[in-house]
Amino acid sequence: MIRAGEVVIRRGGTQDSESIAELHAHSWRTAYLGIVPEEALGDGMVGQRRELWELRLDADYGEPENTPELLVAETDGEPAGFVYLVPQPDGRVLIDNLHVRPGLTGGGIGRVLLAAARAFVAERHPGAELFLEVLRDNTRAIAFYEREGAVRVRAQEGVFPGGFLLPEYVYAWPGRSES
Repeated sequence: MIRAGEVVIRRGGTQDSESIAELHAHSWRTAYLGIVPEEALGDGMVGQRRELWELRLDADYGEPENTPELLVAETDGEPAGFVYLVPQPDGRVLIDNLHVRPGLTGGGIGRVLLAAARAFVAERHPGAELFLEVLRDNTRAIAFYEREGAVRVRAQEGVFPGGFLLPEYVYAWPGRSES
């Protein structure tokens, strides 16, 4: 467990699927409004996110080096954000999700989560490149990642729920994963 001010970072598990699904859906509806087609942010999203997180957190990935990791940020015992790290076959580690509860963004929780992710990768996957994909029009997230030392490595199209193709960038922290 890592403590930073009032934020506690802990490893997540199956007991977190409901709260993470709700936080994930709420964050998407807030951060992606006007960026993602409204149909992708519709009424069924909480249920879809719940199903996704139940599957992710209950799956057996085999060897520990292949197992994704959920890190949950808590304030006052409540989930305030999370980061989900997925080891890739090529040795890199994907930040598949990094979300902070709407209303708490800009307060340092994302920075603490990213630092915890980088420390986790440095310990469990020494030397691995940490990377993520971010929607091109999510300028707030892009500014955050660039402030935190990420480098844009390419542009591509990402597939969003509902089959929507959206332009995105890949950012990475090349050559090292620790702060």
